[in-house]
Amino acid sequence: MSTSSPEAVKKLLENMQTDLRSLSMECKKKFPPVKEAAESGIVKIKTIAARNSDILATLKENSSEVVQPFLMGCGTKEPKITQLCLAAIQRLMSHEVVSEAAAGNIINMLWQLMENGQEELKLLQTVLVLLTTNTVVHDQVLSKAIVLCFRLHFTKDNITNNTAAATVRQVVTVVFERMVAEDERFKDIVDQPPPVQGNTNRRSVSTLRPSAKDAYMLFQDLCQLVNADAPYWLVGMTEMTRTFGLELLESVLNDFPRVFLQHQEFSFLLKERVCPLVIKLFSPNIKFRQGNSSAASPAPVEKPYFPICMRLLRVVSVLIKHFYSLLVTECEIFLSLLVKFLDGEKPQWLRAVAVESVHRLCVQPHLLRSFCLSYDMKQHSTKVFRDIVNALGSFIQSLFIVLNTGNPAATNTSTGGSGAQGAAQGAAQGGPGAGGQGGSLTTQAAFEYRGTWIPLMTVSVQGSAKATYLEMLDKVEPPSIPEGYAMSVAFSALLDLVRGITSMIERALAKEEEEAAVRREANPDQNTQLEPGAHLVWEEMVSACWCGLLAALSLLLDASTDETATESILKAELTVAALCGRLGLVTPRDAFITAICKASLPPHYALTVLSSNTANINKAKKTASKTAPLAKATTTHPPKMSRGNTGASYSIQGQSVQIISSSSESHQQVVAVGQPLSVQPQGTVVLTAKNIQCMRTLLNLAHCHGVVLGTSWQLVLATLQHLVWILGLKPGVGGALKPGRAVEGPSTVLTTAVMTDLPVISNILSRLFESSQYLDDVSLHHLIHALCSLSLEAVEMAYGTNKEPSLFAVAKLLETGLVNMDRIEILWRPLTGHLLEVCQHPNARMREWGAEAVTSLIKAGLAYKHNPPLAQNQRLQLLLLNPLKELSNVLHADIRQKQLESVLQILQSQGDSLGPGWPLVLGVIGAIRNDQGESLIRTAFQCLQLVVTDFLPTMPCACLQIVVDVAGSFGLQNQELNISLTSIGLLWNISDYFFQRGEAITQELEREEAALQKQAQEKGEPLNRPFHPAPPFDCLWLCLYAKLGQLCVDPRPAVRKSAGQTMFSTIAAHGTLLQQPTWHIVVWKVLFHLLDCVRKSSTTADREKIESGGGNILIHHSRDTAEKQWAETWVLTLAGVARIFNTRRYLLQQLGDYFKAWEVLLDHIQSAALSKNSEVSLAALKSFQEILQIATPVKDSTMSTDALAAMGVPPVLIDPLSAPGPGRPLLRSDSMLERLTSYNGAELQAPPPGEESTLEDAALWWSAWNTWYRTGTDSTRPPSGGTGTDRPSFVPSQPFLTALVQIFPALYQHIKTGFSMEDLRKLGVILHGAVSIPISSDASPFILPSYTEAVLTSLQEAVLTALDVLQKAICVGPENLQVMYPAIFEQLLLFVEFSCKPPQYGKMETKHVANAKYNQAEWVALNYVPFAERSLEVVVDLYHKTACHKAVINEKVLQNIIKTLRMPLGLKYGCPSESTWKLAVSSLLKVLSTGLPVARQHASSRKFDTMWPELANAFKDFLFTKSTPPDNVSIQEFQKNEAIDVEVVQLISTEILPFAIFIPKDFVGQIMAMLNKGSIHSQSSSFTEAEVDVRMREEFSKVCFETLLQFSFSNKVSTPQEGYISRMALSVLLKRSQDVLRRYVDDERLSGRCPLPRQQVTEIIFVLKAISTLMDSLKKTQPENVDGTTWAQVIALYPTLVECITCSSSEVSSALKEAMGPFKDFMQPPVSRVQNGES
Repeated sequence: MSTSSPEAVKKLLENMQTDLRSLSMECKKKFPPVKEAAESGIVKIKTIAARNSDILATLKENSSEVVQPFLMGCGTKEPKITQLCLAAIQRLMSHEVVSEAAAGNIINMLWQLMENGQEELKLLQTVLVLLTTNTVVHDQVLSKAIVLCFRLHFTKDNITNNTAAATVRQVVTVVFERMVAEDERFKDIVDQPPPVQGNTNRRSVSTLRPSAKDAYMLFQDLCQLVNADAPYWLVGMTEMTRTFGLELLESVLNDFPRVFLQHQEFSFLLKERVCPLVIKLFSPNIKFRQGNSSAASPAPVEKPYFPICMRLLRVVSVLIKHFYSLLVTECEIFLSLLVKFLDGEKPQWLRAVAVESVHRLCVQPHLLRSFCLSYDMKQHSTKVFRDIVNALGSFIQSLFIVLNTGNPAATNTSTGGSGAQGAAQGAAQGGPGAGGQGGSLTTQAAFEYRGTWIPLMTVSVQGSAKATYLEMLDKVEPPSIPEGYAMSVAFSALLDLVRGITSMIERALAKEEEEAAVRREANPDQNTQLEPGAHLVWEEMVSACWCGLLAALSLLLDASTDETATESILKAELTVAALCGRLGLVTPRDAFITAICKASLPPHYALTVLSSNTANINKAKKTASKTAPLAKATTTHPPKMSRGNTGASYSIQGQSVQIISSSSESHQQVVAVGQPLSVQPQGTVVLTAKNIQCMRTLLNLAHCHGVVLGTSWQLVLATLQHLVWILGLKPGVGGALKPGRAVEGPSTVLTTAVMTDLPVISNILSRLFESSQYLDDVSLHHLIHALCSLSLEAVEMAYGTNKEPSLFAVAKLLETGLVNMDRIEILWRPLTGHLLEVCQHPNARMREWGAEAVTSLIKAGLAYKHNPPLAQNQRLQLLLLNPLKELSNVLHADIRQKQLESVLQILQSQGDSLGPGWPLVLGVIGAIRNDQGESLIRTAFQCLQLVVTDFLPTMPCACLQIVVDVAGSFGLQNQELNISLTSIGLLWNISDYFFQRGEAITQELEREEAALQKQAQEKGEPLNRPFHPAPPFDCLWLCLYAKLGQLCVDPRPAVRKSAGQTMFSTIAAHGTLLQQPTWHIVVWKVLFHLLDCVRKSSTTADREKIESGGGNILIHHSRDTAEKQWAETWVLTLAGVARIFNTRRYLLQQLGDYFKAWEVLLDHIQSAALSKNSEVSLAALKSFQEILQIATPVKDSTMSTDALAAMGVPPVLIDPLSAPGPGRPLLRSDSMLERLTSYNGAELQAPPPGEESTLEDAALWWSAWNTWYRTGTDSTRPPSGGTGTDRPSFVPSQPFLTALVQIFPALYQHIKTGFSMEDLRKLGVILHGAVSIPISSDASPFILPSYTEAVLTSLQEAVLTALDVLQKAICVGPENLQVMYPAIFEQLLLFVEFSCKPPQYGKMETKHVANAKYNQAEWVALNYVPFAERSLEVVVDLYHKTACHKAVINEKVLQNIIKTLRMPLGLKYGCPSESTWKLAVSSLLKVLSTGLPVARQHASSRKFDTMWPELANAFKDFLFTKSTPPDNVSIQEFQKNEAIDVEVVQLISTEILPFAIFIPKDFVGQIMAMLNKGSIHSQSSSFTEAEVDVRMREEFSKVCFETLLQFSFSNKVSTPQEGYISRMALSVLLKRSQDVLRRYVDDERLSGRCPLPRQQVTEIIFVLKAISTLMDSLKKTQPENVDGTTWAQVIALYPTLVECITCSSSEVSSALKEAMGPFKDFMQPPVSRVQNGES
């Protein structure tokens, strides 16, 4: 109900009357004047009520009178009365019926009461009612009322004091509210122009209206009072406190800012009075240092100094908040002071209130922006904004570093402070954490750093600064600040600061972009530039604050133990980083990102990107390192972590860490233990929940703000890489990271907490790179560049270790490439360029992924539907394929494997559309090297097979040559033999393809050729292509042949064999396609070149034995050295070339230089034949035979004479062709020309037309003979030097020599017309050499017959055949050939000598075949006996035919025969074979039977003179051989041999002695001496006793004796000399017998019982036998022929014989009987001497 309603008025009147009545009642006795006044008052009221309609107004007019009784009542000093009166007065006031005058009276009355100390509370109430209900109190009255309240405030009564204080506050407010109301009333009236600013007269308030004036005066006096000066207006003040004054000032400034802003007078007060006052009052705090006990305030009233300081700060906050624009300079000072108060040296409470004040500023971003504009951006101004932020940062740091010395409250929480070392952090009270058995432990949010534990409290709602200590207006002593309070405030302040600034700037930026977009729509052509003003402020703000913010936030992040707090810090860092990015401030952006990165990684984690980046950010680093010293986990064994229990705990380097089940939070909950990504293994590192939280922030940053990251991608990605590594995420298909199935190594341990997070993290990671498709090109390049450099680092790190490398970067490059396929061109080169480098890395896993990435990208690129399609965009196709080619330069097999697998896939999917990409693809397939291993080559070969089977028709023909090259290179690789062989098969298939599609290929190639030719002409260069002058299709063939040619000299025998067969087959099958000039290239550049190479390789091949082939393959001994394997190749090649010469001879002869080619071929045959390998040499001879069997082709009538003349012209023939390779140059034994002329007439003229081919042929045959001769000479020449112990370098084999000799007869048929004596001599040397060559013992069983068989080897047969051919040719040939007979005899006789004296091969020792051991490397001489014997038979036979030939007689052939036979005859039993001497004897007899007559016939010519002594010696050597018969000769054998001796003697007696007249005397004498000797000495000393009678060669002695006697005792003695010889012989014989017998008798006597020596017995026996023989002979002879003395000697023997009878030996006795028997013939009765006449 309002005070003016009728009911209220009525009520008021009633109440007043009641009050007055009560008053009059109370004062009736003591105070009559009051009673009267009260009663008159009642009357007054009634009158007013009766008379007036507007009762209230009338009441007000008369209020002085109405109030009077009550005032008097108050004057009575009676409490009861006073109370009643005051109540009444208040009632009047509340109805606003008090006039100004009445109010003055009331105030005076109240003053009185106050001075009397009465009813103080009522007084205050009354004043308040008076001033609040109306505005009648002004000026002095008002000031008196206010002073009254002040005075009451300082009474002794507490209640009064407080009530008075409240009243003063209300009154002050009322005064200002009146002024505001007044302004409101007058706001429409135009103000007078305000006076000039800077008016210094502070009393000049004339311009103000009444209420304003009151307010002004009041405010001015408040300032005076606080400054301890006398007030101007509040007269009567007795005392005043500063604290109260400051509170009042603050409330005014805070509640009525508009008053000060709108009225210059008030602004002036602010500037002139308030600010200096504040600064003055702050001075003790500024000077104060923590050490001083408590500095005194300079105010006259000593007050403790916390209240003032705190109030001053409140005032400053208000001033800054509301009047910043007025007080720019002053605020700079205040802010600087504020910053100073945060100093560590200030008391805790001061720092706490200061930080609360700072917080108040931080929630006002626009204010902060103003600071930045006004200070930081001005040149010579303090950087206030920067200082504030830095101060906050330093403050936070100092809280961790300074131990709370001045804070009594800190002591009770010390247990919590050290709790960092405990199992868990203390709860709010700071007690050490309990065990947390059931997971029930709740941890308080806190910060902990280096053992300092600071709890975190919730101090204010986000975005508002609710202070605690700035509100403690009742505290006089400094309060104790709970631990963590200051930190919590500072923390909130920081977060609010960041939040405010960023949201302010972001809003502005967004608005700006909208406007720009609108503008662009309006006029799209105009490129609008924004005005830079606003941006500058923002940039300055960020630049000013980032260092401090970063320092503080990173420290807090490090120390935070609470997930929510951590989240807030990270969010702050993230927003600042993003903001910096948007503003283009690179350094701060990188710094914040670095901070987040560092926080994501384990402590002290060495990451170069981050540390180098930190070095750049070296501001705001006022304190020690900011990385939390969490113990580095270098446990030797990975910690065991049980995931099931809630309370599993383990220790890291002695620090026990509680792991509470994943749901609850402990200080640093360890969620993963893993390996750091570093070069040296460093044990393990630990990831905490916080690290993972930071990682998620990092991912969030990259995902949402990728566009502004720029170069910081590097930092972000590097960190993510390391985290991914520690968590064990590995790249999967397409580059997405998946948790490794078996997490690598035993060192990675993940808790359940993080296990659930991993899929999420890997998903975010993938999304992050997928979103790269929305980045602009520049940002994309930044991303690629960062990934590349990251990858480079990983590459560097992976060098020299076989540890798993980090594949993060490579995987992500792949992912990025795949999602940006539509604009692949812009990033292809850097992307693939880098990945190719990765592919060359020594670490297998690294390069495997590099290759995976490159190949995936290439395949994706080729498969992607580009616009325009690839078929029309060749450049792009080649660009995409190029890295595939580059991969070929990588040496690592696994990479090539990957490359080739992808080629296979590309061929299968895009093979038909490769077109211009074919050379690249083929290049890749063909880029194989031998060091790459089999599987790789196998894969590449699969590709090639696919190409050859499916794609030859689709590729450009120009690529066919590449296909040939590639196939060839597969043949040449040495890793996989089967592939080499198969590729040779492919070459055959390719040649078939050429053959079938010949025409089409020819046309296309010729078109291409023409185009190339044209280009070359334009450039003025010659056309460069292999085999150029040949047509392009022929060139294709030549390339094929050249490749096969290379394969024919491959190191592997199987390849060579296969290639050789293929090559000769293709030339045979498809050679017809070649044009004639091309054949020239085939012969010289392909075939002969091949022969040269093969020859060279064969001669230099290694002779080391190859143990065995791959695996268990055994190698046959004929192939167990490289040399033997090359031999096979040489054989094949030579045979192939020879066959081509044979089959295509007709074609080749038209080539013009056929003769030269023939010579070269022969040279090759010669080299091969002289090769040290028997297989090669033999095969060479076979090829030789093959080309010699060529029939002269039908003469081609069109063949020009010129061509033939050219063939026959001397220069061509004479030109000594020095063939390449190891073969000797062809030095002809005599010039071809001489040879030709020798059988073609005196001069070589142009041959007549019909003889061209004959002439040419002759040249060819003689060339062949020369080759044969050189081959024979060199192969049969014995080794020179060296002793017999050295194994000779090479000894030709028997089959070779046989073949060599067998060639001669065929060759001879063609050259016999010119075959000269000299040639025969050469032939002889070769034949002799060939026969002399021994064979090695291991071959002997196969070649030699068993020794007993008298069989010839095939070589010996061939030699004899050769001589036979010659002999027959001579026989039927012209007369002049017969001079060759003696030479043939000479050759044969040499062979005959072999029977006794096997030929020596150089100085080589040979063993007799019987003694050779097959398994040793010895040389076995052949059994030459059969050969010598056969030769002897041939000699006998030939001599029989030719004995009368002139040449034979002249050349003393017979003498030579005898001379040769002397040796076997002389050796007799010493001959290697018994048959030899027997044959020799029979041959001698045969030869003599033919030859002696011829000799006698030519006796006169003396041509045979020298023969007789030879013959005599031969007889002598044979009949009286020095050799003894072997022991084992049987009696029958001996008798047979004796019969042969007898035969010889008979020949002498029949053929020689009867013709003594024609025979030289000496000879006859020698014969007689021989017979004489035979008749006596023919004993042998080695018989057993039983055989003596047989072994004495009795028969022989007998025949000799008889012959001797026959010719001795014959009466036909022609000369006395002969008879003398025989008589001499007899007497010697008889005398010797006598001696022997005598000696025997004497010895027999002396020996007694002992038997005599064997020889003596034998001798005596022989003598006795000789005597009996002589007796027989004497009986048979005519008596007249015997000399008398002879008889006398015979008879004289008898007594001696008789003496022998006593001998003991039975043998001697029997012989004696025989000897003495014949003497009976001498025993006749003595003849009577009748003639003398006596009886």
